[in-house]
Amino acid sequence: MRTLRGRLFATLAAAAVGAAVLTVALAAFLVRAQVERQALRALERRARAAAAVASADPAALARLRAFLARQGDVLLGPDATGPGALLREAALAAGDGSGALEVAGRRFLFAVAASDAGPYVLARRARSLPADARPLVLAVALAGLVGAGLAGALAYPLARRLSRPIGRLAEATAAVAEGRSGVRVEVEGEDELAALARSFNRMAADLEAAREAERSFLLSVSHELRTPLTAIGGYAEALRDGAVEPSSAGEVIGREAERLRRLVEDLLDLARLGRPGFSVRAEPVDLAAAAREVEGRYRTQAEGFGVALSTVTAAGARAVADHDRVVQVLSNLVENALRVTPAGGRVAIEVGPGLLRVRDTGPGLAPQDLPRAFDRFYLHDRYRGERPVGSGLGLAIVRELARAMGGDVVAADDPGGGAVFEVRLPEA
Repeated sequence: MRTLRGRLFATLAAAAVGAAVLTVALAAFLVRAQVERQALRALERRARAAAAVASADPAALARLRAFLARQGDVLLGPDATGPGALLREAALAAGDGSGALEVAGRRFLFAVAASDAGPYVLARRARSLPADARPLVLAVALAGLVGAGLAGALAYPLARRLSRPIGRLAEATAAVAEGRSGVRVEVEGEDELAALARSFNRMAADLEAAREAERSFLLSVSHELRTPLTAIGGYAEALRDGAVEPSSAGEVIGREAERLRRLVEDLLDLARLGRPGFSVRAEPVDLAAAAREVEGRYRTQAEGFGVALSTVTAAGARAVADHDRVVQVLSNLVENALRVTPAGGRVAIEVGPGLLRVRDTGPGLAPQDLPRAFDRFYLHDRYRGERPVGSGLGLAIVRELARAMGGDVVAADDPGGGAVFEVRLPEA
């Protein structure tokens, strides 16, 4: 049987038949043991009676032996010869008043009783299953067969009940593998199969969300690549036609090329962060030194924007992290802040024990944007028609780097105006 239902049915039916066979065999063994115990007690009583007759009236011994022989018993006294003598000697050598023994390949039940003429042994052939026990064993066997039949009849619906959810799950898995969306399985009950169905539904929902995010990501990347390429291609054509001054065209082409370079670098950073081999160092880092390094890197750009860039450090501003990655995180946050902060505004880098914070006086973020601020292209698509935007990947890189270093990042609105981005790292 190739199907799961068939295998379950075969297994359950085999278990039922096996249980019935075992029950019948055990019943036969117990019945046989009980019948032998009763036979031994009867032999003991007859042996004592025979010994008493032999002591009181030896002349009646022949008639007694004939009577016992008709009952299937043999009375062996001191005068026994041949095989009877061997059986008597074996019984006496056993040392028990009654029991079972094997002589010349045959099994016998025996009982020993003393008399004035010497010990007498009353023996009978031990059959594998006594005649008086056969009806009981046959009744048990019949009951076992009926039970096995009922169990087999119940095994099919039980196998169907167990295999149906798994079959539906297999079909749903194949549908998801084909790329179909909205695939779910019915959850029945609270057992392990129900837990498996719930887990599958969660996985299917997560996979759909991931596919949608990937689709949106690719659309956004395509758009961001197309825009500068269109500008570069247009100005290159205008240069060929002599429609623009080379200096003006060169400035636009250079700016758009820089935009492409930054987008490609951010995409490469995200690709590296997603690779299993990506790793960061875990060592004590002076956050104040990293903040001053970033401030020096962006001071000229801030002055060009007319924005005041400053660093505020607290005592013990250290963390267990990767210095280069900390600088990259701060650089992305400061670059974003400088881009949206108007002339005359301020951008502050604040560091403390296990803390990086970048605060600006720009337009800030709407409350509904805060939970998704670090999603790829979310703020880019949300605000590109209202304010200057970057590649749309910088904040996503910040979150991935922060988590890779054992921390996390959150965004908030500054009550005084602007936005605040706060990174928490393990303290040194």
